[in-house]
Amino acid sequence: MKTSTKPVRVLIADDHEILREGIVSVLSTMEAIDVVGEANNAEMAVVLFEQLRPDVTVLDLKMPLMGGIEAIKAIRRIDSAARILALTAYQGDVLAREVLAAGAAGYMLKHGIRKELVEAISNIANGFKHISLDVALELGHYCDSELLSQRELEVLRYVAVGNTNRKIGELMGLSEETIKTHVKTILAKTKAHDRTHAVTIALQRGMLRV
Repeated sequence: MKTSTKPVRVLIADDHEILREGIVSVLSTMEAIDVVGEANNAEMAVVLFEQLRPDVTVLDLKMPLMGGIEAIKAIRRIDSAARILALTAYQGDVLAREVLAAGAAGYMLKHGIRKELVEAISNIANGFKHISLDVALELGHYCDSELLSQRELEVLRYVAVGNTNRKIGELMGLSEETIKTHVKTILAKTKAHDRTHAVTIALQRGMLRV
């Protein structure tokens, strides 16, 4: 932890009360950390951040009222130097890229809370980045992969719920041939064997989110 005598002031934002209490319980044993606030939704997290100005904000990405990425951007608009640790169950590289691009200083998987959280807060409080190992490996593996365009993602969302190319074309106001071309491009970019495989890969990587 930091060598400074001042504890790291931390704001915790998570809509699951049991998990939030568990995080607070873990951090409360650390003299070098002071939990200064708790939020059960992203909008409250933004409000409390402005009021409390914590050193580190631990923010669940999936909360009601406001999306995690939107909340990160809102906090960074209040303070461009805000240090935010995104907490999620998703290790997909695409979501991680978006979160880090929005201004988060860290991306941590929830299953690593007990072993990793204190270290992550310490790293971020000291000005470093922190990315869970599983996520870092995903980022490295797909670093040279091409992302899907917004139109391709729209097509894939329709594919994911079982629509045929013809039906997708009708829904999007495009020809069936155009949809076939988009599907071929999606398969090539995701390196998928078929449509179902493409959806599976997209979910794993965080292109599509449930």
